[in-house]
Amino acid sequence: MKVGSEHTLPPTACVARAFRQYALLAVVFSLVFTADGVVRASDYPNRPITIICPWAAGGGTDRVSRRMAFELERKLQVPVNVINATGGKGVTGHNRGLKSRPDGYTLTMMTFELNTMHWMRLTDLTYKDALPLVSVNEDYAALLVAADSPWQSVSDVAAAIKAAQEPLTASGTAAGGAWHLALAGWLDSADLPAEKVVWIPSAGSSPSLQQLVSGGVDMVCCSLPEARSLLEAGTVRALGVMSPERAVGFEQVLTFGDQGDSWTLGGWRGLGLPLGTPPEVVAKLRDTLEAIVSAPASQPDSFAAFMQQQKFDSTWRDAEEFEQFMADGDAKLGKILQSEALAAVSEDRFNPMLYPSLLFGIGLISAGWCFVSRAAPTEIPAATADASAGDVAIQSTRPWNAILCIASIALFALVAEQVGFVIVSIALLAALQILLGTRPPLAILVAVILGPAVYLLFAKALRVGLPMGWFGW
Repeated sequence: MKVGSEHTLPPTACVARAFRQYALLAVVFSLVFTADGVVRASDYPNRPITIICPWAAGGGTDRVSRRMAFELERKLQVPVNVINATGGKGVTGHNRGLKSRPDGYTLTMMTFELNTMHWMRLTDLTYKDALPLVSVNEDYAALLVAADSPWQSVSDVAAAIKAAQEPLTASGTAAGGAWHLALAGWLDSADLPAEKVVWIPSAGSSPSLQQLVSGGVDMVCCSLPEARSLLEAGTVRALGVMSPERAVGFEQVLTFGDQGDSWTLGGWRGLGLPLGTPPEVVAKLRDTLEAIVSAPASQPDSFAAFMQQQKFDSTWRDAEEFEQFMADGDAKLGKILQSEALAAVSEDRFNPMLYPSLLFGIGLISAGWCFVSRAAPTEIPAATADASAGDVAIQSTRPWNAILCIASIALFALVAEQVGFVIVSIALLAALQILLGTRPPLAILVAVILGPAVYLLFAKALRVGLPMGWFGW
């Protein structure tokens, strides 16, 4: 058919019609997923719930999270799963949980690090970005030494620090971790010279305690449950615990307060929701969780009985108390992190969002370059009389390719959290390639390879959490 035939739409009309179709499709998807959330809030919960744990499987936070998932499943009669979203000193998991869709189906097991990450410039996320539900546990830091150490009390350690000609060494966790902050805060509050204690970073309390036993460090700061086996074996001694009262299961260990020092600091765990979660959902979860944590340890198979058996502290706070507790802790930790004792760890060299931000920036620059290069006027030979209308239409649609890509990104943002990164990225990437002229077999092959590859790069290599959706990927 010749160009100019009465049955052929002008190129601009073809483009406009295609754009309207894509826009309508995006609107439909948006309305469908929005309506889905509105309808289901009224009969919450009616599908599985996820608890995001920011720390590795097998650790204390993971064990508490999995027990809480078991308790919630019994109460709410829906499956409750735990996902370990680790990395970035807690940033990955907290961001993933507290920035998820606010529908009540994603809870976060928030930890002490929510009060430290923003002071260390790892993220802008703070306790103000969460709707607190209930705190479930508080484990306080303790000061431990080897069994043959000459120090018998906290005051002995303070005197040794003041008199030391060479710096003493301490360990317990990574630089800037909870136990590092506890020790540094004590040094600051007691007016002890921070430069007289060198913190030796480690992967956790276990390797630190082994260093203590072998004589590699002078002292360790960690929780008493973490040191339980070595305490029972008599290879280490606890000089004091930084708690207001003596720790349950370790009543023989004096508090710092018993020894004339008022300093207290410890880790905590509690559940929270993203801002914007429907009030009726928040109320139901708060009531359910308070019933779980308030059941006495004497009740068989209760949450408190589990915590007692594991020798975890089972102090809990309701939403209002929990929020005030986080606010007070945030102010205290801000002071510590800006002190001389922690000047070296108050800021990381690389923000954990560096890699996603770079990728996003490169994508925007590439899309802009494509848009400008396609839209710029070029010298094109006059079309021959027998040029097809389809050829002209294809040339006219090229400036809209960038817009199509941006629309796809918006669609991804709408559905990825529920469906999952891998599935959505494969589907969208294949569709985009086909729409832009790639042969379907090649487009599908590339999408199937690139989708999982990008997921592995971010979720595994860079430890940046990505939406897991229906099938966990």
